[in-house]
Amino acid sequence: MTAPTAAGVLPTYVLRLADDLLINAQRLSEFITRGPELEEELAIANTALDNLGVAQQLYEYVSELEGGARTADEIAFLRAEREFTNCLLVEQPHADFADVMGRQFFLDAWHCELWPALESSGDATLAAVAAKAAKEARYHFRHSAGWVIRLGDGTVESAKRMQRALNTLWKFTGELTTADELDRRAAAQGSGVDPSDLQAAWQDRVGEMLDEAQLTVPADRYQATGGRSGRHTEHLGHLLAEMQFMQRAYPGMEW
Repeated sequence: MTAPTAAGVLPTYVLRLADDLLINAQRLSEFITRGPELEEELAIANTALDNLGVAQQLYEYVSELEGGARTADEIAFLRAEREFTNCLLVEQPHADFADVMGRQFFLDAWHCELWPALESSGDATLAAVAAKAAKEARYHFRHSAGWVIRLGDGTVESAKRMQRALNTLWKFTGELTTADELDRRAAAQGSGVDPSDLQAAWQDRVGEMLDEAQLTVPADRYQATGGRSGRHTEHLGHLLAEMQFMQRAYPGMEW
């Protein structure tokens, strides 16, 4: 469970939303120049930029809620690994294109449920950000789901790779729809939503697409947790070392 910051429940809740997007954007950016075609390079880059744009808005809001104690850049680039609250799914590395699309598919399916629910947030700023993010999530989901179907219903090799990616990533998806104390408190205050309330809709969305792709919903019941409380896999530290290098090497640098 992520303990609320001294500023309260809302900034901590908003922070974890931003962390998911920032880390996912970094992972996506790593695959640019490695896509199967030029149009896909642009699509991956645009998805990363969309995630980064929403993350920046959320970090700026956290800064505002904290009274300006930290800037958005400081929150993103000067926190240690244990201070990040992103879900474990987004920090997972990729061996090939199937991993990229599998990770994105699970996340996009989740965002297609989460952001519309947050449009009804009692916090006006969060509701406005969610409205923008919801439109982008629908586009992102069409793209990632389209590739899951294309690979799953393609050749024997493409289906094998896509199923392998889904099987590998599945154990990191439970954290998306598992509520902790912070989620429940944010929902009770009317600013957030209880992710467990969205679990059935997320599973239905994922299952429908995998049926169309002639792929199987992974049967592994084990679900890894810890990201929300700062206990990450070994992959996040390496990601942050690269992502935060410039800001830490040249503190306060401005373009």
